[in-house]
Amino acid sequence: MKRSFIREILESIDSQTISFAGGLPDENLFPLEDLAQAAHEVFQNKKHFQYTVSSGILPLREKIAQFYNDEGFETKASNILITTGSQQALYIIAKYFQNQEIIIEKPSYLGAVNIFRMNNLVMNPVTLAYDGLEVEEFEREFAKSKLAYLIPDFQNPKGSLYIQEKRDAVAQTLLKHQGYLIEDAPYSELYFGQKSKSISQLVPNNSMHLGSFSKTLSPSLRIGWVRASEDLIVKFTMIKETIDLHSSGISQYILDVYLQDTMRYKTHLESLREAYKKKMEHFVKTLRETLPEFVFEMPQGGMFLYGSLPFVDTKAMVYEALKHKVAYVPGSEFYLNAPNCNEIRFNYTHAMEEEVVKGLQRLKELYDRR
Repeated sequence: MKRSFIREILESIDSQTISFAGGLPDENLFPLEDLAQAAHEVFQNKKHFQYTVSSGILPLREKIAQFYNDEGFETKASNILITTGSQQALYIIAKYFQNQEIIIEKPSYLGAVNIFRMNNLVMNPVTLAYDGLEVEEFEREFAKSKLAYLIPDFQNPKGSLYIQEKRDAVAQTLLKHQGYLIEDAPYSELYFGQKSKSISQLVPNNSMHLGSFSKTLSPSLRIGWVRASEDLIVKFTMIKETIDLHSSGISQYILDVYLQDTMRYKTHLESLREAYKKKMEHFVKTLRETLPEFVFEMPQGGMFLYGSLPFVDTKAMVYEALKHKVAYVPGSEFYLNAPNCNEIRFNYTHAMEEEVVKGLQRLKELYDRR
């Protein structure tokens, strides 16, 4: 077990550093006025400051369930467990499946890898391409482990978007071997084209679908959820009770009031997707002009751009970059055992346009001096 390298980077950043490191949304796009109005209403009722149920307040679970129903994925409030961010959902699930084998993508989300290590899950990486994982390799490994952790929508770190054929193949493998999928979907609403159907919708009794408001509304609210079978939700709730009794009631009530106007939330998501697409296009244009040596695929959504810088140890370079007040995450951190590699994950949603130009120029100067 080790600390998250990304969290360590964030702690070493000062106000002068241009950061492409953390998966931070743009705080200028937070719907502050609407959330403030919701909070004002919540604060008028003293009962909102009391303990609440471990599974999450019923009206909020009903609203989240309706999101799924609107997409043709039959879901009831009893299929939803509110968690303290989807990170806690991951921990609860890992605790339930502790000491088992699990398939992860290669590369994979560092936060999940650390949770799996802490709960003694044996991780078996499967190669990930930009259109999804290698399905033959996946089936071969899944036949043994019968448990997988995947991020099909704009994967962290690689930004991959699974094509429908690979989603279908994963679902067929799950049913064939009667195993389980942990489908992490914090970026699924940040699409630039059309929204893809979740794998979980194809295998509702063999999946745990994780969602979060951190990327769409505010990370500080710390509200996520897991959608699973009623039987699993009961077991996960018992584990959650041993951790924190329940997630923040205040945050839940604020979200519940805010989400009463469904068109307001949908309009916010549309404006968020439009803004992030523009930020991505600016980052890509600047990257191609400033550091043409960087090899990457253009993101189709999400918050990250991932690629490689030939003949460079990007982990060694990041320490020099921090001295020059620019930060990124080296790709080595997303692989088991953190091997040296030439890959980089950039976050493009947080920095302002002028910061993108300055930050990439600083990296170009470091690259040229190597």
